[in-house]
Amino acid sequence: MRMLAGLLAGQPFSSELTGDESLKSRPMKRIIEPLERMGAQVQSQSGRPPLRITPANPLKPIRYELPVASAQVKSCVLLAGLQAGGETTVIEHVTTRDHTERMLEWYGVPVRIGDTAKSGWEISVKGPARFTGRDVQIPGDVSSAAFLVAAATLLPDSNLTIQGIGLNPTRTQLISELELLGAKITMYDVQEFNNEPVGTINVDGGMQDAQARGTRKVSGETVAQLIDELPLLAVLGTQVNGGIEVRDAKELRVKESDRIATTVENLRTMGADVEEYPDGFRVDGPTRLKGARLNSHGDHRIAMAFSVAALVAHGDSEIVDADCVEVSFPGFFSLLESLVER
Repeated sequence: MRMLAGLLAGQPFSSELTGDESLKSRPMKRIIEPLERMGAQVQSQSGRPPLRITPANPLKPIRYELPVASAQVKSCVLLAGLQAGGETTVIEHVTTRDHTERMLEWYGVPVRIGDTAKSGWEISVKGPARFTGRDVQIPGDVSSAAFLVAAATLLPDSNLTIQGIGLNPTRTQLISELELLGAKITMYDVQEFNNEPVGTINVDGGMQDAQARGTRKVSGETVAQLIDELPLLAVLGTQVNGGIEVRDAKELRVKESDRIATTVENLRTMGADVEEYPDGFRVDGPTRLKGARLNSHGDHRIAMAFSVAALVAHGDSEIVDADCVEVSFPGFFSLLESLVER
């Protein structure tokens, strides 16, 4: 919705954006403010959807410093900037996912990227922009594949190969974290398609022994590269020596659910020792999880993360409102079942 709002802000018609209950609970002031600076009018329900957008044509170019590390806000402003009369610049101090910049360059839109004097990056586009039509090959989504990779990692003697998966370096931090936790993962046959690296991942099941390992702490800039996978990382933390601690992740509280609270709630229900912080959590490990009735709170990533937890738990588990996974991964449960030997 945030990126679509940027596109609609400069169109010659008014529009309204809405969504399901989880989407309508998400804060949108972070995109409303820059779009209104560019001349659009955006009405909302106390800063939440539905959004009613009255466009400006053309929009005014702006320089905008991101208040939070968010690829969605960055992309919203850049896409609006394509319809502005001049150069629009977004300043980010923590590197976020760069699919939008790569996509624009693939379609022939110049994107200027440079470092700033205050440590960070300036990403600029000049409008009104012209595009060149080109074929596109869409790779598999590594954030969706992460749940299958994690499942294979936790199940000894398993082996999983995923081909044609996007390996953009701003999206593969989870693979690095899994390797640090003892996973055996190989990436190979990497090629470039549409300005995006695409390749194959192979996972040998089981975690390498690391008796001396202490608690793995994830914080700072690393969090921006892992924001969608942090609940899954918490599940993995219950199975490794020393567990895992996540800090600087307040952004998790304004996703489809409060992902800090829902992760802590479900892990405790499964018998894990978890401490909750305002900006994260600490999970002790290794822990023998027990099957339980788990609440997804309508959040697709929570439902999928705890499907992985259920695979290694002792006893049966039930996930309430599991149908929410259809939002991002239709057929997830059928695919997961096909990969798990009974």
